[in-house]
Parts: sequence; C-alpha cells; structure tokens
Amino acid sequence: MTTKPKAKKFRIRPEPMTRGVPMTSQAATAEDQTAMTGEVTSGTEMEIDNGIDAIRKEGLTGRQLRLARRVAQKHDVPATSDFDAVRQLRKRGIDPFQKSASLELVVADNDAPEEKPAQLPQTVPVKKTLPSTELADDSESPAIRRAREIGEIQKDIARRRQRKTAMLLVRLAFFVLLPTAICGWYFYKMATPQYATSSDFSIQSADSGGESGGLGSMISGGLGANTEAVAVQRYLQSREAMLRLDAEEGFKAHFQQPWIDPLLRLSADATNEEAYTLYKRKVLIGYDPTEGVMGLEVIAVDPETSKSFSEALIRYAEERVDTQTLRKREDQLSEARKSLTEAEQKRREAQMALVALQQEAAIVDPEGVISGLRGQITTRETELQEKEIQLQALLDNARPNQSRVDGVRGDIRRLEDAIADLQGRMNNATQGEDSLAAISSKIQLAQLDLTTRDMMLQAALQNLATSQLEASRQTRYMARGVEPVAPDEPSYPRSFENTLVSFLAFAGIYLMISLTASILREQVTS
Repeated sequence: MTTKPKAKKFRIRPEPMTRGVPMTSQAATAEDQTAMTGEVTSGTEMEIDNGIDAIRKEGLTGRQLRLARRVAQKHDVPATSDFDAVRQLRKRGIDPFQKSASLELVVADNDAPEEKPAQLPQTVPVKKTLPSTELADDSESPAIRRAREIGEIQKDIARRRQRKTAMLLVRLAFFVLLPTAICGWYFYKMATPQYATSSDFSIQSADSGGESGGLGSMISGGLGANTEAVAVQRYLQSREAMLRLDAEEGFKAHFQQPWIDPLLRLSADATNEEAYTLYKRKVLIGYDPTEGVMGLEVIAVDPETSKSFSEALIRYAEERVDTQTLRKREDQLSEARKSLTEAEQKRREAQMALVALQQEAAIVDPEGVISGLRGQITTRETELQEKEIQLQALLDNARPNQSRVDGVRGDIRRLEDAIADLQGRMNNATQGEDSLAAISSKIQLAQLDLTTRDMMLQAALQNLATSQLEASRQTRYMARGVEPVAPDEPSYPRSFENTLVSFLAFAGIYLMISLTASILREQVTS
C-alpha cells in the first residue's frame, strides 16, 4: 500500500516564464506542433539531453540559473528549463550570465551557411510522422512533476534542518562546552588542593545519663540542649569566631600565601568582610536535631593547619558552653546565697535583742518570778486561814490560854504582813513600764522573733541546697564524638563533580535563555 505524498504550503520556485506566459505551455505548444508536423528526431533530442547534462555538471548556482532564465525571457528564447535556457543562449552566442540590461549579441560564425528563403515551391522530403516513444522533459505527467516538486521541498527542508542543527551545535559548543572546558581545566590544572578535617561533638547535661524524670524532663532537657547547640553553631559561624581565629591562628595569613591559585587566594590588603566570606565557605557546621550531634568540617590548603583550625574552633565552642552554663548557675546560686545571708543576719539581730532584754531586766525568766510570787502569796494565805481557824478555836474555850492566843494572833499578824509584802512586790512586778509583765512580754516577742528567724534560716539553707542541686543538673559540657585528624590526601576540589555541575549549570542557563528568546520571537511574530 502506497501513501499518497502530501505537501503543505511551502515556498516553491516559480516555473520559467516567457513574457508572462509559462514556458511549459509554450513547450507543450511546440511539442504539439512538432508532433503534428512529424519533425521530432531522436538524434536532436539526444543532442539536447547531452548538452543539458553537460551544463548540469558545471555546478551552476541558483542565482546564475535565474539570471539565465531572465536573459532567455528578454530574448524570446522558448526554453523548457533553466539549463535549456543556458544551452540555447550559448547556441545563439549570448552570454547567459550578463548582468547589464543591454546584452551583447555575439555574431554567428561566417562559415555557417546562410539559408535563403525559398522563392519557388519545393519538394519536401517525407519524414516519419509517428509519435516517438521517448518523452521530452517538458512532457512529464502531473504526478511525476508533483513528486519531483515534493522531493525538492524535502531536500530543501533537509538542508535547512542540517543548517539549523549545525548552528545549534556551534552555539552549544560556544556557550556550554567551551565554558565547561575552561572550568574543567581550572579544576584539574589550576585549583589548589585543599584538605578537610572533620569532627563531631555534642552538648550534654550533667543529669542526662543517670536520671529519668519522665517525658517532661526529657522534653525540657532536649529543648535546652537544642538551644545551646544552636547558640554554639551561630557563634562558630560569626565574625567574632573568625576574628579570634585570625588573631590566634592566622586565618587570613594562611590564605594569603602567594602559591595559592588566584580565585582562592586573599589579597594582601583583604578586608574582614572578604575574609569572613571565605571563612563561611571554608568552615562548614551542621547540626542534627534528632541525634543532637554537631558536625564541623574545616578546609585549608595544608593538613596540619586544617587540624589546628578545627581544634581551635572546638576549644572556642567549649568555652562558650561553659560561659553560658556558668552564668546560669551563678544567677541561681547567687540568689540562694543572698537569701541565706539575710536570714542569718536577721536571726543574729533577733538573738541579740533577746539577750539585751534579759540583761536589762537582770531576770532570765520573768514569768517564773511572777509565778513564784503568786505561789508564795497563795501559801501565806493558806497559812493565814489556818491560824485564824486556830485562833477562833482558842477563843471558843470559856477560859482560853492567853499566851497561846497571843502567839496565834502574832502569827496571824506576821502572815498578813508577809502577804502584804508579797502583794506589794506582785503589784510592782505587774504594773508600770519596767514591770515584770512588760519585761516578760518583750522577752516573749523577742523569743517569737528568734523562732521565726530560725525557721527562715532553715528555709534559706534548704533553698541553697536545692539551687545547688538544680545548678548541677543544668550544667552543660561538650562531649567529643570524633576527634579532628589531619588528612593525608586532598579533599577538594572534586574535579569531576565540579565539572559536571558546571556543565549542568551552563546547559540550564543556555536552555532558559533559548526558551525565553523563542517565546519572545513567537510573541513578536504572532
């Protein structure tokens, strides 16, 4: 099964014209006349074909053929094709490639016999009038002509496609392959070998391993360690760490050595900002929050220098962790110590006040003195009542013994005097500002104050102990998981990977620019 070739609208070369009339129609008319008169000969056709083939082999350009067609049209030459126009013009002695409007006519050879018009009727030789089996170039069928035109269109499309492919390859070579080759040459030949030292460390608390305080303590401990790790990471990536590393280890001087390649080397008068930009590229810090491990990678052009830089940065991180936790511990302990000092001072003042009251009254226990006086009064009153009963019993006799009555009355008088004296002493002790009651009240208040100060001192001591325990729990320290070791082979540059990344980057840029240009071209032409 053969599919009929189809061709969309395409630029087709116009057919040869002769003064506005298609040359094919003129050729067809001439052919019809020849066929009718029977003047077609195989030898002539063979000569014409050989001449056209010879002209084809000359390799004439399309411009020359179009110029020959215009010259043939100007001189009314019935050419069937551009090559036939060249043949007939040369046969007539006309230069087919003359550009000037006035073409020179070359006179024919004088040796050629000049035909004279016949004056009398002549006999015409009989020729074969049968049609020839050979077809002329201008008598091809429409299907063959259409197939030929489609073939020419396909060849033109193939030529354009080849030309566009060649231009695409040239652009890719200039914009992608050439920059990639330059980058590869730099990475393989010019770049200075760099050595990377890796180390791992983590920030842990004092009670992280020996105490399990439940989910809350685990979350609080993890968040605290996470905060400390982020703070240490930011510090190691700061300008402060870079300036300290430069002052102690000579960071800028290390990268200012003359044998380092120009793209990596710092200038002699490099500023801190330029050094900090290089520092961020050569000191790489990562933190894994799930495991709590920090990774440090330090890159230098010398393995020992890389190791010394890494150890210095780890030392700076340890000092920063100690400083942060020490400040927190000191804040907590200072408040507890201050409260304890105040409690001790207040207790001492209360104790001194109690001692002063006791010395001022010259009585250690006023309540005991008052109680003793009351007891003595009660005893004397009891004895007085007994003597009064005894006296009444003596007086009840008809003839009491006078000496015994006088003795009992004397005892009663003495007891009354003793009771009056005790009551006077009692009244003096319970009345007035300096009474035993006032002194006793002051001493009781001083004793209560001293008891309160004792309780406050015990609370302060307990608070100090709790603060010390809490401070010990909040202590942070840095545990080194992987110690820095000087490498024996350069880690950078990774020539193949960097060259591949450069190729992908240039290819992506070229593709983006090409797509943008195509879209803009489409928008402009639409």
